[in-house]
Amino acid sequence: MSTNNPLFSEFENVSTQKWKQQIQYELKGADYNDTLVWESPEGIKVKPFYHNDELETKFQSITPKNAFTIVQNIFVHDVKLSNLRALDTLNRGAESIRFTIENESISIEDLMQNLPTENATYSFNLPFLSVDYASKIQDYAAKNKVNCTILLDPIGQLTKDGNWFESLDKDFGKLNTITTNSLALQGVVSINASIYQNAGATMVQQLAYTLAHVNEYFNRLTSIPQPITIEVSVGTNYFFEIAKLRALRTLFAILAKEYDHNFDCVIVATPTKRNKTIYDYNVNMLRTTTECMSAILGGANAVANLPYDALYHKDNEFGDRIARNQLLVLKHESFFDKVNNPADGAYYIESLTEQLAEKALTLFKEMEANGGLITQLIEGNIQRKINESAQKEQDLMDSGKEVLLGTNKYPNKNDRMKNDLELYPFLKQNPRKTLITPILEKRLAEKIEQERLATE
Repeated sequence: MSTNNPLFSEFENVSTQKWKQQIQYELKGADYNDTLVWESPEGIKVKPFYHNDELETKFQSITPKNAFTIVQNIFVHDVKLSNLRALDTLNRGAESIRFTIENESISIEDLMQNLPTENATYSFNLPFLSVDYASKIQDYAAKNKVNCTILLDPIGQLTKDGNWFESLDKDFGKLNTITTNSLALQGVVSINASIYQNAGATMVQQLAYTLAHVNEYFNRLTSIPQPITIEVSVGTNYFFEIAKLRALRTLFAILAKEYDHNFDCVIVATPTKRNKTIYDYNVNMLRTTTECMSAILGGANAVANLPYDALYHKDNEFGDRIARNQLLVLKHESFFDKVNNPADGAYYIESLTEQLAEKALTLFKEMEANGGLITQLIEGNIQRKINESAQKEQDLMDSGKEVLLGTNKYPNKNDRMKNDLELYPFLKQNPRKTLITPILEKRLAEKIEQERLATE
């Protein structure tokens, strides 16, 4: 046995062709493509096996350098309670806090009082655009030497609400001012890419729209002196989701290079809401576990888990603890943070990554040739395409070809939810005058759930 390659030197190499010949023989006359090859909604043909002699590498894989961070989301209503909750959460294993602040009267000093300044990071999700408030966060970060990030996304506001905060010019004017004066911050520009997934876009569409979203900021801002944060939603198509995140990082690097932006993106992943259910809600824990695994293996910098009861319960300690513990188990007991880029060398995942990246780049170039993301949103093309993709997935769900366990497969008829709904779990319509048609997030189970609630 050779000492150079002792494990495999005694075995004859088997080519793709030989594998196919053997498979065809075992099929006893059945067609290989019709029997074993299936096509995803992204137009990718998935084969029964993958071999390195067929792998074509066009894109360079990029590996994040640090282990993933466990993020806790906190919606700030009562400053004192939010501060105590953040401190408790950090003591219980969270490593980063993402505050959502809807009121400019919230005091940053009060909110951050007694919170640790080392070994923790803080993000401020601001659904408003204020130069003065951003300056307060900047001053606090500089004075206290805290790792702080502001999450500002005027385009995300447009996609979700249908209107700018004020107008295109005013919004980008303010954002330019904030980014110019943000040297003490870890970042300012954020991309809400979750909305594309939660609304029903295919993975190719999600990647292309996210890339076009980023490109608008590169084109319209004077400079972006820190990393861009991209929030993505992750579904249960396990290997495809791993490949999606890998492709996103690769495509971002290609685009950033064109603008001499010398930072990798920061990917914050959250399980999707699209496949979550209010009936048999404990299954949501299984869904979010595999989705968090895909996010980690795909190279997310941070993961903010979705509590199993987030659809119908207000924030509560039990739901938060379960969600946080899922990530703690993956990190400290399953050691998901100990291997750098574990998907490397998996020909199936590498092939998916290449194909998703290539298809998304093609779609992105088509969008740019037709005016870019904002123009396409104003014309309604993106909304129409997402609706078409969402309807195809909904049809699969309604016909039972796409399974949601406990909802359209093996439902518990004795399950009752009407008296447990603290939140309205369905699509909310708000008719008003808007610049564009908003992109609407809608879950697959909503129709079935509304019918069941009506008959309880």
